[in-house]
Amino acid sequence: LTHAFCAYTNWLFCRCCNTCDDVREAYRRRGWAFKTPDTIEQCKREGFSQKMQEQKNEGCQVYGFLEVNKVAGNFHFAPGKSFQQSHVHVHDLQSFGLDNINMTHFIKHLSFGKDYPGIINPLDGTNVAAPQASMMYQYFVKIVPTIYVKADGEVVKTNQFSVTRHEKVANGLIGDQGLPGVFHPFPNRSLCYYRRCFHR
Repeated sequence: LTHAFCAYTNWLFCRCCNTCDDVREAYRRRGWAFKTPDTIEQCKREGFSQKMQEQKNEGCQVYGFLEVNKVAGNFHFAPGKSFQQSHVHVHDLQSFGLDNINMTHFIKHLSFGKDYPGIINPLDGTNVAAPQASMMYQYFVKIVPTIYVKADGEVVKTNQFSVTRHEKVANGLIGDQGLPGVFHPFPNRSLCYYRRCFHR
């Protein structure tokens, strides 16, 4: 029945549903909820529900760097597979359930550019315990391009930033209005700060 169902729902896309991911993608394309993986042969065979159960209390550690243009944007950490739908960035949360998403997080270090003596990165060491499931945290950052001139004349082009945090319970809707996660929206930069170090 599942193979026939997939052939029926997926005929427009000319694909077979040989894996649980194929079935999930077919559901997503149709806009259907994927709530009962145990009733789908491919998902049962691959142990999808068991894998989700084993992973539900896991966390992750993310580190690295991003290179972005000098335009407004955001970067975020959110559960689920991400994709574009009608030119909107969305996440598939079907396999999680909104009651199971814990967005407790720790920001060890976040900076925008090179370090210089005395720089303060206001989110360093931020530790947030989510009071309930499916929290959405938004860290609105204002980035100020900074030119730091060392005493020997070396110039360091970097950035400083300030931050305002907002939080709310997410409803799991499309877009950043209701998605559980940690979001860092940033506006277009406008000012420039010049700091010079002198020897006395």
